[in-house]
Amino acid sequence: MTDSADSQPPGGADALPATSLHLVTGYDGSPPATRALDAAVTLLRGRHGSIDVVYVAHVPSVDMLSADALTEVEADFGEIEKELRASAAAQLDGRGVTWEFQRREGLIAGELTAAASAVRDARPGDGVAIVVGSSSRGSHRVLGSVAVALARHCPVPLVIVP
Repeated sequence: MTDSADSQPPGGADALPATSLHLVTGYDGSPPATRALDAAVTLLRGRHGSIDVVYVAHVPSVDMLSADALTEVEADFGEIEKELRASAAAQLDGRGVTWEFQRREGLIAGELTAAASAVRDARPGDGVAIVVGSSSRGSHRVLGSVAVALARHCPVPLVIVP
């Protein structure tokens, strides 16, 4: 049987470097995204760090939109962003976590990866991970999901919440 003190570095637990954990969480207001945000809160419990709630506005085929249609889509994204920011605030406020909300535009997996890479580069030595919910859509089993794309190309640890 080993004593827990034997597994600590010289100087005890206080000798460990103080690092923070930053969780980039994909959020679109769906049940899987809501579960991912709850999981991020749980992962931060008892740790220093923050949650970056990231909404990625995605237009699959922007090349085929007229300038007027693109302007309308941008306005819709703005309204969606306001709703999602309020939803995330309702879910996170009062839970004892530091968080920020950001909207990005592009391919979802790529933008989550870029957001996580930016946090990692800005805070060397801190832990960074992406947290996403798993999709329950049948089409994603055939076409692939954001979680699957991230699992293939993620530059930081990835947590997929069922």
